[in-house]
Amino acid sequence: MEHNDRDAAHGGIRRGADEGAGTDSTQTFGHDSDLSFIPFGSDLSEAEIDAIGALPSRAALLLVRSGPTAGARYLLDADVATIGRHPEADIFFDDVTVSRRHAEITRTGGFFELVDQRSLNGSYVNGERVDRAVLDDGAEVRIGKFRLNFFVSPADRDAAAGS
Repeated sequence: MEHNDRDAAHGGIRRGADEGAGTDSTQTFGHDSDLSFIPFGSDLSEAEIDAIGALPSRAALLLVRSGPTAGARYLLDADVATIGRHPEADIFFDDVTVSRRHAEITRTGGFFELVDQRSLNGSYVNGERVDRAVLDDGAEVRIGKFRLNFFVSPADRDAAAGS
């Protein structure tokens, strides 16, 4: 397999002192072979529906739908959340398809926006590569090989629908 040959040629994936050598070890990811946009939503578990329903106003939730940490949930309740392979990222994805500082999700008022941080593999919202995009309720976000869904607080969704 090509992927294993590449890993073997580089001595495998190492962490710690080897990684801080000043070069980014992000590997490119074949997005072209898996760019299908398949909306999620109807297959949420009861626990996920409850977690979304319990969100306070001005908060949102990212659910990892596929990738090495499928099923993980990340609460977005700050004005900026960093996403990346750096261990200090707010949302830490330990995978070579994710850049150390891959993207940020910013909150301005009641709106959340994904901002790519010039990552090697890019950031995708609803199947489109973006530098910056407002996240709508239910949007699919792709960071490296991770596919996530974004959900806003029902209180904010209801308020937006009423305006």
